[in-house]
Amino acid sequence: MGETVSRALVLDFGGVISKTLFETHDLSEAALGLAPGTLTWRGPFAPESDAPWRAMQAGEMSERDYWALRMRDTAALVGEVWTAFPQFVARVRGADPAAVIRAEALDAIAQAKAAGHRLAILSNELDLFYGKDFRSKLPFLADFDLIIDATYTGILKPDPRAFALVTDGLSLPAGACVFVDDQAKNLRGAAEVGMPHVHFDVTRPADSYARALTLLAQGA
Repeated sequence: MGETVSRALVLDFGGVISKTLFETHDLSEAALGLAPGTLTWRGPFAPESDAPWRAMQAGEMSERDYWALRMRDTAALVGEVWTAFPQFVARVRGADPAAVIRAEALDAIAQAKAAGHRLAILSNELDLFYGKDFRSKLPFLADFDLIIDATYTGILKPDPRAFALVTDGLSLPAGACVFVDDQAKNLRGAAEVGMPHVHFDVTRPADSYARALTLLAQGA
């Protein structure tokens, strides 16, 4: 029998591991003291009513620019000025970030680890968006073998070099990894380096994780 080759589940963070801000408007409104229904932008849950989201998906604005717009608009609702994404996240998500972590993510991470797979995060703005202290409030991150954050590398997905940082860091070939991201454009980089990938549907998280775990198992 041949030797079992190590494999890895590689996850984006925002939208894949944590719930999107679109899904937690009720929590945000409560945290900000806003009336229910005040926040109406819904991104992928109602793209027809979110023109900036459609523009971002069409490549007419960056993801960071989209969230900068939402940050400014939300701050204005409470008469404040927020100059950094961590201010935005801290105000709308309060002091308990674990409350917005997907249960499906924790289950998939546990399954992958139990099966002997390695774990990595490949994010364009983990600390930029959430702040450096965010990680310390999420104990499950200790299960990850590698976290690549473009906040520090400056190499944004879908640049193939971002994926090379993962394969080099894990000492694994791209074909031994399964990458999961909710932004379709980021999957182009995975495809370019030959990394199997799953487009994460934020409206059906359990199904998306099931596909990723199936891909991992098929290559084992």
